[in-house]
Amino acid sequence: MIRKLRRTSPFQVGLVTVFTALAAFMILPIVFILNHAFKPQNELFLFPPRFFVRHPTFRNFESLFLHASNATVPFTRYLFNSVVVAALTLTLVIVVSTMAAYVLAKYQFHFKQLIMSMITLSLMFAPETVSIPRYLIINGIGLNNTYFGHVLPALASPVAVFMLVGFVSQIPNDLVEAAKIDGASHFGIFLRIVLPLSVPAIATISIFTFQGVWGDVETSTLFMQTETMRTLAFYVNSLLSGLQNNVAGQNLAAAAGLLMFIPNLIIFLLFQRKVLETMIHSGIK
Repeated sequence: MIRKLRRTSPFQVGLVTVFTALAAFMILPIVFILNHAFKPQNELFLFPPRFFVRHPTFRNFESLFLHASNATVPFTRYLFNSVVVAALTLTLVIVVSTMAAYVLAKYQFHFKQLIMSMITLSLMFAPETVSIPRYLIINGIGLNNTYFGHVLPALASPVAVFMLVGFVSQIPNDLVEAAKIDGASHFGIFLRIVLPLSVPAIATISIFTFQGVWGDVETSTLFMQTETMRTLAFYVNSLLSGLQNNVAGQNLAAAAGLLMFIPNLIIFLLFQRKVLETMIHSGIK
């Protein structure tokens, strides 16, 4: 251990120190959100403001659930809708995107380059530019006020397909051909070779997809006219917009912000190792 420390150059020590300080600085917003949600009402408006909570309390969450229980639709219904929509969307995006990436990366067919160009072009569009076409499609096929109305707009994910195509294309063609010689079907190759080797990229798109769906307000606003079909993100957004100039409701906003943040943090912590593998290896060694 002492020999290793002696071999460490001053540059390496300085580099580790700088990156440690940078990591500590970047974690400050997470620490602030956690502390802010547990601050009592009097600590929320202290001047000068304090970063850490002195007297943590669960009163903010009690007030949030009490406020939700007085509404027409209970808080648990919004939470249930968000969990169902996130689970369905995540599962279907992974299945559709990996299948599309496998075909685009490993097979030759007419209009392949045109399809890839369209996928690349779709990355340039902001979500706001396709809101009206999405509404016309969802409304035209009668998916308003349904769970699939939440799922369908996110099902075609050009970011996921684009990332997976680059990852799957690095799987050796010899491996695929050997599986074909052994009698494996296209679905067998996809299930036993492509999917296991694409786990790092799948974990990465899972994080992006979950974050987008969990915080999505557009589908509940445009496609859902029934309150019981709207998600937690819509409820929290409505709550926060009504409390912007309300001093008494800032404790509710702090608690709601933490509830929206925690699932994203958990998903990232679960998949962050696979994300690093995607960034570092970007395929198979």
